[in-house]
Amino acid sequence: MGKLVVTDHPLIQHKLTILREVETSSMQFRQLLTEITMLMGYEITRDFPLVDREIETPMGPMIGKAISGKKVAIVPLLRAGLGMVDGLLSLMPGARVGHIGLYRDPETLKPVEYYCKLPKDIADRQIIIVDPMLATGGSLISAVDFVKEKGANTISCLCLLAAPEGIKAFQEEHPDIDLYVACIDEKLNDHAYIVPGLGDAGDRLFGTK
Repeated sequence: MGKLVVTDHPLIQHKLTILREVETSSMQFRQLLTEITMLMGYEITRDFPLVDREIETPMGPMIGKAISGKKVAIVPLLRAGLGMVDGLLSLMPGARVGHIGLYRDPETLKPVEYYCKLPKDIADRQIIIVDPMLATGGSLISAVDFVKEKGANTISCLCLLAAPEGIKAFQEEHPDIDLYVACIDEKLNDHAYIVPGLGDAGDRLFGTK
């Protein structure tokens, strides 16, 4: 069974409060989203396996620790997920970056795929799918479907805010996937937006509204 982890570190919660505020500019929003993602990255990488490594320090030889196992691929959901990539790349600069493009049909509220480009060696990588908002869960469910179909074996998901409805739907469809969020909000409104939420993450990130 995949785990649900709420990263409630004080720095994350402080920055999240500023991110939510309606006065926060697009420039501030981008910076805060990068910083929060980087802080959450410490939690999502906590279980990465380690191996012993022989090194030479200025004072002599020693056995240090190094990350072992699979390489990483970061897969943002377009567009808003792009704002989370740099935060993780600052921790894992060697990671590959894939992209999945989805939009929500305004009538059915179901996700529609329009783009998918992933690393060819996806089966050999630890996949981290990133999207700021987990609302109905439809987009994240579809994204996990796509990467599983392409051969991914090790997947985790990182979101900023989540609605209880979205968490429930996601865990029902993908009970094997770990989900990391910064906060679980109250509910979805009639338009499937998270309340209190922060509005449209993509519009706020890129200043398009």
